[in-house]
Amino acid sequence: MYEWDFSLLWTYKTLLLQGIGYTLLFTAICVVGGLAVGLIAGLGRLSSNKWITAPLRAFVEVFRCTPVLVQLVWFYYALPVLTGIEMSAPMAAGICLSLYGGAFYSEIIRGGIISIDPGQTEAGQAIGMTRFQVMRRIILPQAFKRMVPPLMSQSIMQLKNTSLLSVLAVPDLLYQGQVIAHDTYRPLEVYTFIAVAYFIILLPATMWAKRIEQNHSQVEEA
Repeated sequence: MYEWDFSLLWTYKTLLLQGIGYTLLFTAICVVGGLAVGLIAGLGRLSSNKWITAPLRAFVEVFRCTPVLVQLVWFYYALPVLTGIEMSAPMAAGICLSLYGGAFYSEIIRGGIISIDPGQTEAGQAIGMTRFQVMRRIILPQAFKRMVPPLMSQSIMQLKNTSLLSVLAVPDLLYQGQVIAHDTYRPLEVYTFIAVAYFIILLPATMWAKRIEQNHSQVEEA
Protein backbone atom coordinates (compact mmCIF):
# COMPACT_ATOMS: atom_id res chain seq x y z
CA MET A 1 0.00 0.00 0.00
CA TYR A 2 1.17 3.49 -0.85
CA GLU A 3 2.22 5.62 2.14
CA TRP A 4 1.31 9.26 1.64
CA ASP A 5 3.81 11.84 2.87
CA PHE A 6 2.85 15.47 2.30
CA SER A 7 5.47 16.70 4.77
CA LEU A 8 8.10 16.67 2.03
CA LEU A 9 6.27 19.54 0.31
CA TRP A 10 7.26 21.85 3.15
CA THR A 11 10.84 21.66 1.95
CA TYR A 12 9.71 23.08 -1.39
CA LYS A 13 7.31 25.69 0.00
CA THR A 14 9.25 28.54 -1.65
CA LEU A 15 8.93 27.00 -5.11
CA LEU A 16 5.22 26.30 -4.59
CA LEU A 17 4.51 29.82 -3.34
CA GLN A 18 6.41 31.27 -6.28
CA GLY A 19 4.38 29.08 -8.62
CA ILE A 20 1.08 30.22 -7.09
CA GLY A 21 2.16 33.87 -7.23
CA TYR A 22 3.28 33.54 -10.84
CA THR A 23 0.00 31.84 -11.79
CA LEU A 24 -2.10 34.61 -10.22
CA LEU A 25 0.06 37.39 -11.69
CA PHE A 26 -0.03 35.83 -15.13
CA THR A 27 -3.80 35.40 -14.88
CA ALA A 28 -4.25 39.09 -14.02
CA ILE A 29 -2.04 40.18 -16.93
CA CYS A 30 -3.83 37.91 -19.41
CA VAL A 31 -7.29 38.96 -18.21
CA VAL A 32 -6.47 42.67 -18.50
CA GLY A 33 -4.79 42.16 -21.88
CA GLY A 34 -7.64 39.98 -23.10
CA LEU A 35 -10.26 42.53 -22.04
CA ALA A 36 -8.40 45.28 -23.89
CA VAL A 37 -8.19 43.16 -27.05
CA GLY A 38 -11.79 42.02 -26.65
CA LEU A 39 -13.12 45.56 -26.24
CA ILE A 40 -11.36 46.76 -29.39
CA ALA A 41 -12.37 43.70 -31.42
CA GLY A 42 -15.93 43.63 -30.07
CA LEU A 43 -16.58 47.28 -30.86
CA GLY A 44 -14.80 46.97 -34.19
CA ARG A 45 -17.04 44.12 -35.28
CA LEU A 46 -20.06 46.41 -34.88
CA SER A 47 -18.74 48.59 -37.69
CA SER A 48 -20.50 48.60 -41.04
CA ASN A 49 -17.14 48.72 -42.82
CA LYS A 50 -16.21 45.26 -44.12
CA TRP A 51 -12.52 46.18 -44.23
CA ILE A 52 -12.71 46.44 -40.44
CA THR A 53 -15.09 43.61 -39.62
CA ALA A 54 -13.60 40.95 -41.93
CA PRO A 55 -10.10 40.86 -40.35
CA LEU A 56 -11.58 40.99 -36.86
CA ARG A 57 -13.94 38.14 -37.62
CA ALA A 58 -11.01 36.12 -38.99
CA PHE A 59 -9.04 36.85 -35.83
CA VAL A 60 -11.89 35.68 -33.60
CA GLU A 61 -12.53 32.49 -35.55
CA VAL A 62 -8.84 31.54 -35.72
CA PHE A 63 -8.36 31.81 -31.98
CA ARG A 64 -11.70 30.24 -31.09
CA CYS A 65 -11.32 27.29 -33.44
CA THR A 66 -7.77 26.17 -32.61
CA PRO A 67 -6.59 24.58 -29.34
CA VAL A 68 -4.91 27.01 -26.97
CA LEU A 69 -2.04 24.55 -26.41
CA VAL A 70 -1.29 24.55 -30.14
CA GLN A 71 -1.41 28.35 -30.12
CA LEU A 72 1.09 28.55 -27.25
CA VAL A 73 3.55 26.26 -29.00
CA TRP A 74 3.12 28.11 -32.30
CA PHE A 75 3.69 31.55 -30.75
CA TYR A 76 6.83 30.42 -28.97
CA TYR A 77 8.45 28.28 -31.67
CA ALA A 78 7.00 29.32 -35.04
CA LEU A 79 6.28 33.06 -34.75
CA PRO A 80 9.94 34.02 -34.09
CA VAL A 81 10.98 32.09 -37.20
CA LEU A 82 8.45 34.01 -39.32
CA THR A 83 9.10 37.45 -37.83
CA GLY A 84 12.73 37.19 -36.76
CA ILE A 85 11.75 38.57 -33.35
CA GLU A 86 12.92 36.46 -30.42
CA MET A 87 10.50 36.24 -27.50
CA SER A 88 10.90 34.82 -24.04
CA ALA A 89 8.52 32.08 -22.99
CA PRO A 90 6.55 34.35 -20.60
CA MET A 91 6.19 37.03 -23.28
CA ALA A 92 5.03 34.56 -25.94
CA ALA A 93 2.60 32.95 -23.51
CA GLY A 94 1.26 36.33 -22.33
CA ILE A 95 0.61 37.54 -25.87
CA CYS A 96 -0.98 34.25 -26.88
CA LEU A 97 -3.32 33.95 -23.90
CA SER A 98 -4.28 37.63 -24.13
CA LEU A 99 -5.25 37.23 -27.79
CA TYR A 100 -6.98 33.92 -27.08
CA GLY A 101 -9.02 35.42 -24.26
CA GLY A 102 -9.64 38.55 -26.31
CA ALA A 103 -11.32 36.50 -29.03
CA PHE A 104 -13.86 35.19 -26.50
CA TYR A 105 -14.20 38.49 -24.67
CA SER A 106 -14.95 40.24 -27.95
CA GLU A 107 -17.93 38.01 -28.64
CA ILE A 108 -19.24 38.56 -25.13
CA ILE A 109 -18.91 42.33 -25.50
CA ARG A 110 -20.44 42.36 -28.97
CA GLY A 111 -23.31 40.13 -27.85
CA GLY A 112 -23.99 42.33 -24.82
CA ILE A 113 -24.14 45.47 -26.95
CA ILE A 114 -26.42 44.08 -29.67
CA SER A 115 -28.76 42.70 -26.99
CA ILE A 116 -29.80 46.25 -26.10
CA ASP A 117 -32.97 47.45 -27.80
CA PRO A 118 -32.02 49.44 -30.96
CA GLY A 119 -34.78 51.89 -30.08
CA GLN A 120 -32.59 53.28 -27.31
CA THR A 121 -29.92 54.20 -29.84
CA GLU A 122 -32.52 55.93 -32.00
CA ALA A 123 -33.89 57.78 -28.98
CA GLY A 124 -30.43 59.01 -28.01
CA GLN A 125 -29.69 60.23 -31.52
CA ALA A 126 -33.09 61.91 -31.66
CA ILE A 127 -32.15 64.18 -28.76
CA GLY A 128 -28.88 65.17 -30.39
CA MET A 129 -26.39 62.66 -29.05
CA THR A 130 -23.56 61.47 -31.24
CA ARG A 131 -23.08 57.75 -31.82
CA PHE A 132 -20.15 57.76 -29.40
CA GLN A 133 -22.20 59.50 -26.70
CA VAL A 134 -25.07 57.05 -27.14
CA MET A 135 -22.67 54.14 -26.80
CA ARG A 136 -20.92 55.56 -23.73
CA ARG A 137 -23.95 56.94 -21.85
CA ILE A 138 -26.79 54.61 -22.80
CA ILE A 139 -25.73 51.33 -24.39
CA LEU A 140 -22.54 50.32 -22.56
CA PRO A 141 -23.85 50.87 -18.98
CA GLN A 142 -26.80 48.56 -19.69
CA ALA A 143 -24.81 46.06 -21.72
CA PHE A 144 -22.08 45.81 -19.09
CA LYS A 145 -24.54 44.41 -16.55
CA ARG A 146 -25.37 41.60 -18.97
CA MET A 147 -21.70 41.02 -19.80
CA VAL A 148 -20.47 40.56 -16.23
CA PRO A 149 -21.46 36.87 -15.70
CA PRO A 150 -19.93 35.56 -18.97
CA LEU A 151 -16.90 37.82 -18.54
CA MET A 152 -16.35 36.34 -15.10
CA SER A 153 -16.67 32.80 -16.47
CA GLN A 154 -14.17 33.50 -19.23
CA SER A 155 -11.74 35.04 -16.72
CA ILE A 156 -11.93 31.85 -14.68
CA MET A 157 -11.10 29.93 -17.85
CA GLN A 158 -8.08 32.20 -18.30
CA LEU A 159 -6.81 31.11 -14.90
CA LYS A 160 -7.29 27.45 -15.81
CA ASN A 161 -5.46 27.98 -19.09
CA THR A 162 -2.35 29.16 -17.24
CA SER A 163 -1.73 25.51 -16.31
CA LEU A 164 -0.68 25.02 -19.93
CA LEU A 165 2.25 27.40 -19.51
CA SER A 166 4.36 24.56 -18.15
CA VAL A 167 4.87 23.25 -21.70
CA LEU A 168 6.96 26.38 -22.36
CA ALA A 169 8.83 26.03 -19.03
CA VAL A 170 7.11 29.11 -17.63
CA PRO A 171 7.47 28.75 -13.82
CA ASP A 172 3.79 28.60 -12.93
CA LEU A 173 2.34 26.31 -10.26
CA LEU A 174 2.18 23.21 -12.47
CA TYR A 175 5.72 23.66 -13.77
CA GLN A 176 7.09 24.03 -10.25
CA GLY A 177 5.16 20.90 -9.31
CA GLN A 178 6.79 19.01 -12.17
CA VAL A 179 10.21 20.11 -10.96
CA ILE A 180 9.43 18.94 -7.42
CA ALA A 181 7.97 15.64 -8.61
CA HIS A 182 11.10 14.88 -10.64
CA ASP A 183 13.26 15.75 -7.66
CA THR A 184 11.35 13.76 -5.04
CA TYR A 185 9.77 10.94 -7.07
CA ARG A 186 6.53 11.62 -5.17
CA PRO A 187 4.12 12.67 -7.94
CA LEU A 188 0.98 11.68 -6.04
CA GLU A 189 1.58 14.14 -3.21
CA VAL A 190 2.80 16.89 -5.51
CA TYR A 191 -0.01 16.77 -8.06
CA THR A 192 -2.65 16.25 -5.38
CA PHE A 193 -1.44 19.44 -3.69
CA ILE A 194 -1.54 21.30 -7.02
CA ALA A 195 -5.09 20.11 -7.70
CA VAL A 196 -6.19 21.24 -4.24
CA ALA A 197 -4.43 24.59 -4.67
CA TYR A 198 -6.26 25.26 -7.95
CA PHE A 199 -9.53 24.22 -6.33
CA ILE A 200 -9.01 26.62 -3.40
CA ILE A 201 -8.19 29.46 -5.79
CA LEU A 202 -11.02 28.78 -8.24
CA LEU A 203 -13.86 27.90 -5.86
CA PRO A 204 -14.38 31.44 -4.45
CA ALA A 205 -14.15 32.93 -7.95
CA THR A 206 -16.65 30.40 -9.31
CA MET A 207 -19.08 31.00 -6.44
CA TRP A 208 -18.77 34.76 -6.89
CA ALA A 209 -19.47 34.46 -10.62
CA LYS A 210 -22.50 32.25 -9.91
CA ARG A 211 -23.84 34.72 -7.36
CA ILE A 212 -23.47 37.62 -9.79
CA GLU A 213 -25.30 35.60 -12.45
CA GLN A 214 -28.14 34.81 -10.04
CA ASN A 215 -28.46 38.45 -9.01
CA HIS A 216 -28.53 39.47 -12.65
CA SER A 217 -31.26 36.92 -13.39
CA GLN A 218 -33.35 38.25 -10.50
CA VAL A 219 -32.98 41.83 -11.74
CA GLU A 220 -33.97 40.78 -15.28
CA GLU A 221 -37.06 38.98 -13.98
CA ALA A 222 -38.04 41.99 -11.86
